[in-house]
Amino acid sequence: MNILSMQNIRKSFADNEILKGISLSVDSGEVVSIIGPSGSGKSTLLRCATFLEMIDSGEICYMGKCAARTEAGGKAVYVPPRQLRAFRSCCGLVFQQFNLFPHYSVLKNLTDAPVQVLGCSREEAEARAMELLGKMGIADKAASYPCQLSGGQQQRVAIARALAMKPEILFFDEPTSALDPELTGEVLKVIRQLAEEKMTMVVVTHEMPFARAVSNRVIFMADGGIVEQGDPLAVFDDPQEERTRQFLRVFDR
Repeated sequence: MNILSMQNIRKSFADNEILKGISLSVDSGEVVSIIGPSGSGKSTLLRCATFLEMIDSGEICYMGKCAARTEAGGKAVYVPPRQLRAFRSCCGLVFQQFNLFPHYSVLKNLTDAPVQVLGCSREEAEARAMELLGKMGIADKAASYPCQLSGGQQQRVAIARALAMKPEILFFDEPTSALDPELTGEVLKVIRQLAEEKMTMVVVTHEMPFARAVSNRVIFMADGGIVEQGDPLAVFDDPQEERTRQFLRVFDR
């Protein structure tokens, strides 16, 4: 089943066009890694997919229902706010810098949104939170505050928080870029586990061995567009585009 479809997405900030007609689809259970140089539009694409940024034109659909599409005049028109909230609940986003609430305990970071947004009971939300923290290997940190955790632990809390909302698809925006190599391994292990459980994911990453090993498909972006995409082994071992080869040569040194 198709979870996400983005067609001809364009997004500019002032006179700077960041996304130049990108089309992307993700099927249920698929892991898609997006690689590319800084400034290529990867993070903006994720922010548009999760409705943190509004597209200028194009079409965004989840499970076959459109949240935004270009209408007369060439501008994207979004569904009304109540319907958009339902679309937002389809997706979760894990940021580079964790974005946990510093004044909330780990448990409260995980339970507030399910109670306030999904209408879960406090008991149900806490049971789900503890289950997820156990899965992340940090159930003993439920009463701790973010400042008391390592970076790897904070990022695992952020992943658990996203999963607590029961999204259809989970987006990761360079989830290990703020971590040292040892902590990076902790977080990548969790994402590998989610991939084995067939969680639908889109991962923006600079971790090339991870993208090669875990992804069903790799997309290489540069200059606001998709340059090349395909099976990870094909993209990494036999890239067809010179721009892709230039980028990957940096990681072969």
